[in-house]
Amino acid sequence: MKRSYIFIYFFLISFTNISFSFAQQPQQEQEKSPRIVNIVNFIRAIEPREKEVTPDVLYQTVVEQIKLMTKNDLGGTFLLQYDALIDERYQKLLKALPEDKFELGAWWELPKPLIEKAGIKWRGKYAWDWHSDIGFSVGYTPAEREKIIDVYFNDFKQIFGHYPRSVAAWVIDAHSLNYMYNKYKIVATANCKDQIGTDGFTLWGGYWNQAYYPSKINAYMPAQHASAQIPVPVFRMLGSDPIRQYANGSAVVTLEPVYPEAGGNKNWINWFFETFTKDSALGFNYTQAGQENSFTWSNMKTGLEIQFLMIARLKNEGKVRVETMEQSGKWFSKKYKVTPATTFTVEKDLGNSDKKTVWYNSRFYRMNILWEHGTMRIADIHLFNEKIPDRYLKSVTTENKSFFYTLPVIDGSQLGKNGTPAGLRLMVVEDGKAVPVIGGSPTFENIGKSSTRITWPSKYGNFVITLKERNMTIKLNDKPAKNWYMSLHADHPEKLTIKRILSKAVEMGFENHSYQLKAIQGHFAEPDNSAGFKVKPDKGKLSFSLNDK
Repeated sequence: MKRSYIFIYFFLISFTNISFSFAQQPQQEQEKSPRIVNIVNFIRAIEPREKEVTPDVLYQTVVEQIKLMTKNDLGGTFLLQYDALIDERYQKLLKALPEDKFELGAWWELPKPLIEKAGIKWRGKYAWDWHSDIGFSVGYTPAEREKIIDVYFNDFKQIFGHYPRSVAAWVIDAHSLNYMYNKYKIVATANCKDQIGTDGFTLWGGYWNQAYYPSKINAYMPAQHASAQIPVPVFRMLGSDPIRQYANGSAVVTLEPVYPEAGGNKNWINWFFETFTKDSALGFNYTQAGQENSFTWSNMKTGLEIQFLMIARLKNEGKVRVETMEQSGKWFSKKYKVTPATTFTVEKDLGNSDKKTVWYNSRFYRMNILWEHGTMRIADIHLFNEKIPDRYLKSVTTENKSFFYTLPVIDGSQLGKNGTPAGLRLMVVEDGKAVPVIGGSPTFENIGKSSTRITWPSKYGNFVITLKERNMTIKLNDKPAKNWYMSLHADHPEKLTIKRILSKAVEMGFENHSYQLKAIQGHFAEPDNSAGFKVKPDKGKLSFSLNDK
């Protein structure tokens, strides 16, 4: 009888330990590679673009957003455009929110009352004008930007008792961010996802998703050194689809709940959060949920209900951290002294698609690798250089457009066609003919704090790709003597930045800046009957330097 008790005792102890171990796994994963969600809703008090979007409709949208967040026990950040900041209804509504769960900050679009209070003549057609040269900081001189910032920040403090700690907009210039940090000590900021031309804004080639420290002279360009950076992390907004958003740069395939094929679609939402929480991520994974009130509650209700219920479940399971922008900004600044290396990986695509992808970012470059129909291509490489100023550091835009770029080496979205990115493909010579390498599913492994190793099996052996902060290598492990190489083909050769192909480098030029793709191991050659270049391995290995010195 005593033996039975002893057996039961040890069984219960073992079962408890096993259960505790399983319970600890999400927490341990969060500590190793946290998955961070910021719920950010930004507020306008007027919307001149749609007659039916009245001030009452805008206000009620925010009321409903708060109700839904409270119902799901979710906190978040509300960012106020100045016209909403000075509206007493919003002041009363937002002051009632618990400060331990909600943050109030600034949405940096610039309406008439803010501009006029700063002593600047209003040039807009409406009290809020959404055009780049009127409603955004890039439309004003650096001196005017400082006046506008002072008015907003001082009025915010008078109303809420402190300066805003988080500021976001589709675009914010480096001069404004520097001023906000140095004078008012903001801790977090955010800008738009990568896109081409949508609503007049082009941001293309930057640190893909996640967050980075910007150059002091270019808010879109990651800095390479702490001395050259604004020490405020820039989070990328809107939760981009890692495959489809890039394929067509002018598309909107994001977590925004008003889009029925993406953030308003239950199947897409399920897939997005599945890959966000389960697939390999170096450093951390980040996404922003929420919606601007201009889209109105009736349009966002269904998508937000699905999303917030899912986010709440993932939070309760320990699979995501739901934070305010301020909390995430402070965490990032404490953990990283310079921009970290991160990845966003898709190991299983939506529906019947067999696509897989990895975005790798460091403070020196970004790279996207895409697998489809058994083939592999490097679809994107952009280099970063902290010494390149943005267009609006000292000047203004005079049109309803603004442009922020980095240095394109391979821009598969622009070089490809019909939503199919071009890229640097793995090729092999068989019976005297060049054909794409065909392989199976890649596996992803993070090495230390800044490197990722990808193993891609093929009938020729395993190709091993290693991505590091300043360089990448690719080699054929099993049969290094096989005659393989990589080849870039462009459907739009006029968009190539190539100036000259040398044996150890491809010389390029963009926006009056010269730079190179350098081969550490291997050598470049002219392409065969196409635009682009090819690069051949040396002793079964290719290695590229991805550091624009």
